[in-house]
Amino acid sequence: MDFVKTTFYFKEKVIQQNSNINSKLPKAEYIVNERIPYNKVFVIDENGEKIGVMLKTEAIEKAKESNMDLVLIALDNNRPITRIMDYGKFKYDKKKKNKLNKEKQSQTTNREIRLTPLIGDHDLKTKAKKAREFILDNARVKVSVKFRGREKTRTELGTEILDKFFAMVEDVAKITKPAMMVNDKFLDMFIEKDSKKVKSFNNSNKEDEDKIKEGEDNAKNED
Repeated sequence: MDFVKTTFYFKEKVIQQNSNINSKLPKAEYIVNERIPYNKVFVIDENGEKIGVMLKTEAIEKAKESNMDLVLIALDNNRPITRIMDYGKFKYDKKKKNKLNKEKQSQTTNREIRLTPLIGDHDLKTKAKKAREFILDNARVKVSVKFRGREKTRTELGTEILDKFFAMVEDVAKITKPAMMVNDKFLDMFIEKDSKKVKSFNNSNKEDEDKIKEGEDNAKNED
């Protein structure tokens, strides 16, 4: 294998070229200590300080003096960048962090938006804007219309309000539980993020931003 290339394979993992030596540590497995295929390496110590170019053997010895490892973290114009670190602790901490992130992602936050059958358009838009924030933050949103007194005989008003409300967030949301009366007082509907719609929404916004930027650039050129 040609180790001069900017991509290395180790334990079926890949280290890609990274020109920023101050970047965070790579995401894959790493080439460590004697496995590093260079005689000279650029060294960053355990505190993030740049030591400079050293012989690999000297750099490994320096790492071992602190009971640490020398790890190849990146390539900068084919120059091997290494860092002194406790590799075992790093892998353990990373595994623990990944586990916590997965647990956090699996937890769904429940939010609630309260409406009335006679809510005005301005207030409805404000509520929809807040619901959109919740939805894009991966929350499950209960939209509830509360009926009072004689309003209980006009539940169709609540249905109309929910339809208008959902139309305002439909580009990023989906209904997970249709509207249903609860305790003869509330008309509840549950909505949450629709990932496909959000992706399409983001792409559409990017296209609009590009068009605006293109228009601004053209205007500057005309000036």
